[in-house]
Parts: sequence; structure tokens; C-alpha cells
Amino acid sequence: MTAFAPPAARVRRPTVRGGRSGVTWMALPALLMFVAFGLIPLVGVLLLSFTTWNGIGAIHPSGLTSWRNALSDPELPHALWVTFEIMAISWLVQTPISILIGVFLAAFKRYRGFLAVLYFIPLLLSSAAISITFKALIDPNFGIGAGLGLSVLKQNWLGEPKLAIGVLIFIVSWQYIPFHSLIYQGAVRQIPATLYEASKLDGAGTIRQFFWITLPQIKYTIITSSTLMVVGSLTFFDLIYVLTGGGPGDSTRALALEMYQKGFMANLMGPASAIAMILVLVGLILAQLLRRLGGRGDESQLEGV
Repeated sequence: MTAFAPPAARVRRPTVRGGRSGVTWMALPALLMFVAFGLIPLVGVLLLSFTTWNGIGAIHPSGLTSWRNALSDPELPHALWVTFEIMAISWLVQTPISILIGVFLAAFKRYRGFLAVLYFIPLLLSSAAISITFKALIDPNFGIGAGLGLSVLKQNWLGEPKLAIGVLIFIVSWQYIPFHSLIYQGAVRQIPATLYEASKLDGAGTIRQFFWITLPQIKYTIITSSTLMVVGSLTFFDLIYVLTGGGPGDSTRALALEMYQKGFMANLMGPASAIAMILVLVGLILAQLLRRLGGRGDESQLEGV
């Protein structure tokens, strides 16, 4: 006599009540913050760019007058050139160094947490405070060169256009390379170890593993980091304002500083708002170009796994 097993009970999947609505409610605070502090001020600046206002009196609508004044200003192309120059050089300096440090931190398991905290400290400091400190250090009369008696450091670092750009790039890199290094560290740690083990069996060394495994696997992290660098370089104002004030001459007069001087020094809020919108448009275009370079953006970072 055979025993019949009872029919298997139907497994009921737990249903989450209000799944989508719960996600919506969780995203609502971030959406409200974005609308209040991002979208509404942006719309206000856009409307202000079609007016004439000195910052104190009444606001008068003036159509495209402020845009014509901003676009016909002979200083605008130079400010754009300086902005793109700082952007390109800082990217070329920061990206390879950040990748190398990130790969090193990912492989260096001992004291990894301590090094991560140590590398993150420069990002916590104020850009204005960093500018004042470096300005005192590189002073040719009272700086570190004079104190140590090193004639190499006794140069007019902020008095020569090329040297001023070099000092600016150095300070920007010193402040932001640690942040991007931590991004690359997290990306490298996500790469499966089996890829490196298989490459070792094929006789690949450390250099070949870096170029054939590490770099392709962190492709989308490079795009993300580059987007942060490029868009962030458009907003360099306090560093340039405190360090050089746009000088010597106008060699470091970037677009953000040009906007400040138009709006708060010359009391031309309309053209200054137009320059602000140009900054926004340039940032959006560059971000979209970088996104196209990386593909659609919905692919997995672990390509080929």
C-alpha cells in the first residue's frame, strides 16, 4: 500500500502594499529640495536674463537686450577660453593620477580606511581658505621659498600668466584628486578577482592587467568622474577670486568670475544672468557629450563578465 503525499501547498508570494507609492513618497523630499533650490532659482535667473536691473532698483523687462550685451562683449570669448583651458588641463592632470591612486588603494588592504579618511580631508576644506594658505606659501618674499632659502620657489607665481594657471591647476588637483581616487577605489574593488586570476594563468603581468582588465571595467566610472570634473570646473569662482582675482591681467578670468564682476561689480544683473545661463548650457552640453561617449549609461560596469 503506497502512501500518497499531500499536494504541495501553493506558495503565495508576499505582496507589498503600495510599492510604487512608497517609492514615490521616499523620493518626494529629494524632489522638493531639487525644485526649491535648483529648478526655481534656475527659472528665476532665466527670467532675469531678459530684464534690465542694477540689483537695487526696479526690474525692467528688456527682451534680448541683456543677451545681446553679454554675447557682444569682447571679454566673453576670452573668459570662455580660460574656462575651457582650466577644464582641459585639470582633467588631464586629475584623471590619470586619480586612477592610479584609486587602483593602489583598492589593492592596498592594510590601513585602507585610514587612508580613505586622510585623502578625503582636502575636500572638506574651504576653497577660500585653501587659496589664502597657498597664496601665503608661494609668496616670493615671505613664503616657503624665502623661509627655506630655495631660489627655485622664489618666483612670482601669481604674476606670470602661465605660472598663475599652473598654480591654479595644482591647487584644484590637490583638493579634488583624493575625492576622485575614492570613486575609482570603489569601482576597482567591484571587479571580480576571477578576471585577474584567469589573466595570470594566461601569463599577463600587472601592467597588462591594468590596461586590459582594470581600465575597461571602470569605463563608466571614468565617464562619471570626468563629468564631475568638467561640470565642476565651470563653477570655479572662490578659488580664482581669492587667489588671483582674475589676474595677472585677465589670464585667469574664467566665466564664473566674469559673471560675478558683471553682476556685483558693474551692477549689470541682466548680462550676468545671461552669462549664468551660458554656464548652465555649456555644462549640460558637456555632460551629454560625455554620456554619449560612455554609451546609453544603463549598461553594467562589469562588461564581459
